[in-house]
Amino acid sequence: MSRAETDRTGPLARAATVVYWFAAIEVLWALLTAPALVAALFLAPEASNLPLYALALVPVGPATAAALFAWRVFLRERDPSPAAQFWRGLRLGWVDALRSWLPALVALVVLATNIAYAGAAGLAAPVVLVQVLLAALVLLWAVRMLALASTFAFRWRDAARLGFYTLVNRPLVTLGMVSLLVLIGGLTAITFDAVPVLLASVLTFFLARNEAPVLDDVERRFVAPSATTTPS
Repeated sequence: MSRAETDRTGPLARAATVVYWFAAIEVLWALLTAPALVAALFLAPEASNLPLYALALVPVGPATAAALFAWRVFLRERDPSPAAQFWRGLRLGWVDALRSWLPALVALVVLATNIAYAGAAGLAAPVVLVQVLLAALVLLWAVRMLALASTFAFRWRDAARLGFYTLVNRPLVTLGMVSLLVLIGGLTAITFDAVPVLLASVLTFFLARNEAPVLDDVERRFVAPSATTTPS
């Protein structure tokens, strides 16, 4: 269904479509990331469990890329089939998503372990601060790489360069991503670990809205038509 066709329907039908999209993306994302939910509910928040958390978070990368693909279609066309778009995004982007997500998880586990055991290892405060900042940069880069993987079929090294380039070149979008990640961290801290999972459709929607200017800019400046995985 095109945006023009959607606009000709009544407000109740449009609202029902939006609710259906959010519910469908939530269920599909939660289905793929069930290990992360189990880890959030049953693993103790201890540094020794960081590798297990990372292992449980592996499906989050492809699932998030698939959700971003689906939301990008929604924002452009208001397609009535969220499940079809989600699975299409997963089929097209899961390999690229894992190529960026797995190295980021490994780096984050190493950095988080160093930070958690900084006292025992006798690391100076400036060294710890540098590692915290580096972990934040890796996380931002990983999320941007997932956004790129949801839409384009780049070679890994080209995607990595574009990921860092767009973080610097589009500071307002990067600030929006920082705000969203801070919100997720705050929700986790003041409620419980599973809350971001239960709000995944809302969070990925806002991430898709935030990343849209970067993806449009990349598509316009760097992409040949064959490299795009979403409809133009």
